[in-house]
Amino acid sequence: MAKPEYYYGVHSVESLLELEPERVLTLFTLKGRDDQRLQKILALAEPFGISVQKASRDSLEKLAGMPFHQGVVAAVRPHPTLNEKDLDQLMQQHPDALLLALDQVTDPHNLGACIRTAAAMGVQAVIVPRDRSASLTPTARKVAAGGAEKVKFIQVTNLARTLAHLKETTHTRVIGTMLDEKALPIQQCDFSGSVVIVMGAEDTGLRPITQSQCDQTVFIPMAGDLQSLNVSVATGMALYEACRQRTTV
Repeated sequence: MAKPEYYYGVHSVESLLELEPERVLTLFTLKGRDDQRLQKILALAEPFGISVQKASRDSLEKLAGMPFHQGVVAAVRPHPTLNEKDLDQLMQQHPDALLLALDQVTDPHNLGACIRTAAAMGVQAVIVPRDRSASLTPTARKVAAGGAEKVKFIQVTNLARTLAHLKETTHTRVIGTMLDEKALPIQQCDFSGSVVIVMGAEDTGLRPITQSQCDQTVFIPMAGDLQSLNVSVATGMALYEACRQRTTV
């Protein structure tokens, strides 16, 4: 049996128990904690006979890998890693999908924040390259606050090749966020139909090989001398505009 993964934080564990309780092997809760949030988590776990163990703060910190566990950690049966084949299946089920691709976003906090926003804005999947990119670590899951259980997280071998495949097989339009001579203000871009929005790391932006697959580039108009935003903030603004258009057409 594969080693369990450890989820921590109230939102992350609560969402997991609501959506995939069969994956939870054991709940570890902080000794002496007995508040309303914990009681809700225990109530969600009870119908499934999930083992609950009291643990010290130090023990929870070791399980979570950091001190910000909010007094609850879940040992979880690992979820299969999703790949290009899973993306093809998803596109068959959702031919007008809204997708988010992250090009070499390596900070798990930024990844988690992007996933949280993606879940709120109706994104079907978040696509990342397998290498040189953050993965769904416990930290990313906690920051996602339950979003990681609601959005498909797909790791691909080659992001540019995956974008080309989506364009060829599903006529998905690739919209990249960058400022070049062809870039439109984001509110002037059409986000209807099957679309993948591609965000780059805030320090390097989109790689040239990724830029080459973009059907349209867009930028977020800003006041003053600011040239860029944190990638999770920019992702939130881009996805909101896409969601706004797609729900009002």
